Amino acid sequence: MTMINEDQWISTDARTKKLVIRFWVKGFPKQFFISTGLKDGKRNREIVRSKRDAIATDIALERFDSTLISYNFSPAGRDNKVQVIEEAKPKYQYNILDLWHKFTDFQETQLEQTTILGRYVYIKKYCNRLPTLSLDEASGIRDWLVKNAGNFTARLILDYFSNCCRWAVDSRLIYDNPFENLTLKKRRTKVTNESDYRAFTLEQRDVIIESFENHDLYSHYTALVKFLFWTGCRPGEAFALSWDDISTDCCKISIDKSCNKYKILKSTKNNRKRIFPTVQGSKLQRLLLSLRAENNSSLIFQSKSGLPMTSDLFKPAWTGYSTKQNGTTYRYMGVVHELATQGLLPYLKPYATRHTFATWAISNKVSPDKVALWIGDSVETVLRFYCHPNVVEADCPDF
Repeated sequence: MTMINEDQWISTDARTKKLVIRFWVKGFPKQFFISTGLKDGKRNREIVRSKRDAIATDIALERFDSTLISYNFSPAGRDNKVQVIEEAKPKYQYNILDLWHKFTDFQETQLEQTTILGRYVYIKKYCNRLPTLSLDEASGIRDWLVKNAGNFTARLILDYFSNCCRWAVDSRLIYDNPFENLTLKKRRTKVTNESDYRAFTLEQRDVIIESFENHDLYSHYTALVKFLFWTGCRPGEAFALSWDDISTDCCKISIDKSCNKYKILKSTKNNRKRIFPTVQGSKLQRLLLSLRAENNSSLIFQSKSGLPMTSDLFKPAWTGYSTKQNGTTYRYMGVVHELATQGLLPYLKPYATRHTFATWAISNKVSPDKVALWIGDSVETVLRFYCHPNVVEADCPDF
């Protein structure tokens, strides 16, 4: 048996001034506490040490009496009943950040790396702002989030915390989910904002392309803008394209991956692989042939400085950017933002190139199922989101 220090486990109770024994035993989820009823003194400490050593021997020989009845003290002149108290550990062994680390490690085997680097890392960083990480203070965490994070972020984080704790319960790390009934309801919006589903007219599309062509700073991105308008592919899919995805005659484009802002390749949004076809002599084929002749990189589209394209690198060209110097903020407009400011067209995000392609393909008698095949979506999605009568000028037939 390992020797223990002279007064290890032994201390004086601050309230009663009597000697007590406190100790842990492997395999038991609580600390054991024995009140000796003896005042602190040389002789009494020897008695308590003797009892302590007997307990240590029983633990070593695996005959420990967890009821503590065998280790009762009966000082002379006292009732044989001796107070024996067992102190439980805190309810939760882990805090929310501990569990979030474990949950993230588990989810890394289930989810795309982009999801982990995006949302999971974001929530981990948010944990550093919380006033407490204790699961016992779950309601306090909720109240702080509601007050400081806004409804959407608070609802998002609480939902993830609840999912994390539900997983922890299933993994037997904790006994219950303190966030189970603390999630927030989504606020109802009176008016649905459909601006993200609008498309440009063909005239507006051509104005945008021409403006990129003639722009002193952003003309480099003209080919990318044309490609997005002429194929309807998602921006991330265009960023991921390499020359291995293009047929020798540049008439077939294989789209099976996407690139996010972290420059990480992943599958397309709905995991659909597709071939986008074009014909000999089309403007899309001519664009790709010219790019192939000029491009020495494996990627088709790169930033002006030669970096792999991402949404963050493309945003200044389309929308603009701002910078702060000596306390003053300077704002610079991108091509489309500037055109919108001039009243030539509405400002829409780059994803509107996809809406524009699908809308005008359908208005030119291309069937919805064929459009869905080209852009990698379902027919239902095409009919719901990519048909925009507001941009198609047509008279109602007399029927």
